[in-house]
Amino acid sequence: MRPPSPKKATNVKRFLALTLGLFAALLAFAHAQEPAAQGHWPMTLTDGIGREVTIAKKPEAILLGSGFNLVALSLIHPDPVRLLAGWSSDLQRDNPEIYKDFIARFPALADVPVIGDGTGDGLSFETILSLKADLAIMANWQADTELGKRAIDYLESTGVPVFVVDFNSDPLKNTPSTMRLLGRILEREAQANAFADFYEVHLKRITDRVAAAPEPGPTVLMHAFPDPDRCCFAYGAGGLGEFIGITGSRNIADRNMPRQGGLVSGEYLIAADPEVYIATASPGGTYSGFSIGPGVTADEARRTLGEVVKNPTLANLSGVRNGRVFGVWNFFNAVPLNILAAEAFARWLRPELFADVDPNASLTEINERFAAVPFEGSYWISLNP
Repeated sequence: MRPPSPKKATNVKRFLALTLGLFAALLAFAHAQEPAAQGHWPMTLTDGIGREVTIAKKPEAILLGSGFNLVALSLIHPDPVRLLAGWSSDLQRDNPEIYKDFIARFPALADVPVIGDGTGDGLSFETILSLKADLAIMANWQADTELGKRAIDYLESTGVPVFVVDFNSDPLKNTPSTMRLLGRILEREAQANAFADFYEVHLKRITDRVAAAPEPGPTVLMHAFPDPDRCCFAYGAGGLGEFIGITGSRNIADRNMPRQGGLVSGEYLIAADPEVYIATASPGGTYSGFSIGPGVTADEARRTLGEVVKNPTLANLSGVRNGRVFGVWNFFNAVPLNILAAEAFARWLRPELFADVDPNASLTEINERFAAVPFEGSYWISLNP
């Protein structure tokens, strides 16, 4: 049998290509007509405190028990404000510069109803009931209080599932996994997984180098919201205190104290004589004479930190006398940006291991790759540049 003519062969190839193309289009169309929720919604997930939470559908009206969780949403969603049915006022109160930046980018935020003050006991149940939300997100520290537990019970009794996130008590373990879960809930998995991968890569760089250099780092006091009238609340082993431990350094307040820390006396500090002093605070000196964070210049942060360590008890500590004095934004303990604090601590506490680690470069990458609203200001500072 003779082979087909070139013209006939070409026609056969065109026919086959058209047939295969049509078949593929029909398959795609059929797939598109399947219910979007099939195999995806409802979704049951384990939240940050081990509760199983079932969410019926993709959330379109979210309540934020803490306004700080808007930061987490903004790292994985291009318009997080569009998702809000209501939120608490703690971000606006404690870090007004972040609020201003969000308002400038998303003016609709000004009209989002306020459901509480973020303390866990200021929720307005009457307002919540009127908002017809389909999901509430609470911080783990809120859910840990008696009033927070009552709020969860109330919300779930009205058909609103409550998902608890943890960027606070066990941040190194829970921040990346929490971001991945939020990505699933918001159907923004690619962005959320990319952020979690970024977090884990930067964290592993720290832990791997410390594992290879087992000699202990310096002793450290991390002093929360320094107040000239009382001394001193020191971070323990939990929260931001974890970022001392992962560098191989030694927190003078991580023993015989709650994980979150507690008050220590001047006599205790003098006896421990830490080799490094780190203060935490917020912008504008809201709770302390020290001012640091969004909207704060490096000059202001450095000047106010210098005033803090003039306190006679602090001034006599080895870390202060030797110029190893640093400051960091306290609210890293409420947002997934806390990896930046981990990098700053590594550079400060173990400079021989981490001279090439640059949290400024990491923040630039976060702003370029993830942030719906860029984060600007001085979030960490060295007294001696």
